Amino acid sequence: MAFLIGGANSAADAGYDIDNSCRFETDTYMTKSISSGNTRTFTLSFWVKRTTVSSGLYGYLASFYQDSNNRISIGFYNDDAFFVYAEDGGVARVYLKTDRLFRDPAAWYHIAIAIDTTQGTDTNRAKLYVNGVQETSFSAATYPDEDQELILNTNFYVGTYNASSNWFYGYMAEYVYIDGTALAPSSFGETDEDSGIWKPIKVSGLTFGTNGFYLDFEASDNLGNDAKGGTDLTETNLVATDQTTDTPTNNFATMNPLAISSYASLGEGNTYVIGNTSSDNGNADCTFAPTKGKWYIESKAINASDTSYPRLGAAPARLLGRLQNANPGIAGQLTPSFNYQSDGNKSLNGAQTSHGDVWEDDDIISVKLDLDNQAVYYAINDIIQNSGTALATGSTYFGTGENTMLNVAVYNGINLYMNFGNPAYAISSSNADANGYGNFEYEVPSGYYALCTKNLAEFG
Repeated sequence: MAFLIGGANSAADAGYDIDNSCRFETDTYMTKSISSGNTRTFTLSFWVKRTTVSSGLYGYLASFYQDSNNRISIGFYNDDAFFVYAEDGGVARVYLKTDRLFRDPAAWYHIAIAIDTTQGTDTNRAKLYVNGVQETSFSAATYPDEDQELILNTNFYVGTYNASSNWFYGYMAEYVYIDGTALAPSSFGETDEDSGIWKPIKVSGLTFGTNGFYLDFEASDNLGNDAKGGTDLTETNLVATDQTTDTPTNNFATMNPLAISSYASLGEGNTYVIGNTSSDNGNADCTFAPTKGKWYIESKAINASDTSYPRLGAAPARLLGRLQNANPGIAGQLTPSFNYQSDGNKSLNGAQTSHGDVWEDDDIISVKLDLDNQAVYYAINDIIQNSGTALATGSTYFGTGENTMLNVAVYNGINLYMNFGNPAYAISSSNADANGYGNFEYEVPSGYYALCTKNLAEFG
C-alpha cells in the first residue's frame, strides 16, 4: 500500500485519461480578450494540484479583469480557502469563500463554478463544486441579484489576477470555459465505481458558446491552444518544459512544501530543490512513500561541487518533520536512513564512507530504489556506482516494511532538479518505463517504474 502525504485524489484506472497538465508559478500565465459574450451565465471547470500551501499567498486560477473595481476573481485565498468574487462598479456582486481549506500538495482537485444570475432563487445563481460535490458551507456568502450582469466581456487571465500579481503555483489540467450555460459537475466528471474517487470524463461533446474554450495542454509548443478550435490564449513565460504528464489520472510524486526546512525552497512545480543562501543546509521530503516495489528516479545537479552537498537519500516516512530541522536533519544522519552525496561518499545512519564518483555540475544522478529487496543503487550519467554494489541494504537502513520517503539536502545555492517522470528541464533522449509512464534521460532499468499513482496501484 502506497503512503501518500495528504492522500492524492487520483483514480488508478480512470477510464478516460488526461495526458497532460501545465505547470504555473511566478510570472507564468495566459490571457485572452473576451467580448460579445453572455454576461449573466457561465461555467468554469478545471483540475488543479497546488504546489504552494500555507504560504499566505493568493493563487488565482481565473480572473476577468477590467480594473480593480470591475472584475471576477477565482482561486485560493491567502489562508488556503477557495473563493469566487465578482465586483461591478466597486460593489461586490458575488462572494463565496469556503470554510474548509485546501492544503494537500499531493492531491488533484476538480473545481467547477456555475454562475446563472437569471435564476429566481439567489443560492442557485452562484454554485461552487469540489470533486463533484457542491460546497454549501462558507465563511462568506454573497449571491448576485437576479439578472445581475457581470464583468465577463473583458480580459480573461489564467494563473494570475491581472498579469502582475497573485500568481497560481501548481498544475492545471482540463481547463474549460463555457460561455452562456451553467453546467453541473457531471458534465466534466463522474464517481469511479470501484474507488469512489471523482474522475474526469471527456468534454469534447459540450457546447462552449461564443467565447468558450478548452485547454488540454497537449501541444508543448502552444500550451494556450484552444483544443475546441477557437482563438488560442496568449502565453507568457510558459515553455515546452511546463507541459507535464502529472495529471488527475496519473499523479506523480513531487517534493513536499509541507516538509521542507527554512534553509531550502521549492520551484518548478515542487521538482526543483533550492539551497538558499545561508550557512545552513536545507532539506526536503517527497510526497509519496511506498512500502514496496522498485522505483526509478533521476536528479540533475546544479552548481554541484566536491563538497558533501547536494545529498540524495531516503528514510522511513515516520521521520517526516525531523528532516526539516537544519541540525541534525540531514538526509542520511537519522536512523534508519541513507544517502549518496556529491563528494562521492555515502552516509549510512550518519556514518560516512566512500562509495563512488564525485558529482559534477549538470550530472544526472539516477536512483534505483528496490523496496522489495531493501536495496538502493545509484548511477551518475548512467554509469552505475561502486561496481553495482548497493549503497545500502537491509532493515538497518530501510526499517522493517516501512513507508520509505525520498529526501534531499542542499546548501547555499547548490540545488537539485528532481525528476520522478515529469521533469522541469529538457530531456535529450526521452525514456519511459515499461508501462509507458515518465520521461527520463536514461533507459529505465528492467523491473523499475516511475513513482506515479498508476504504477503505485500495480506495484506499490
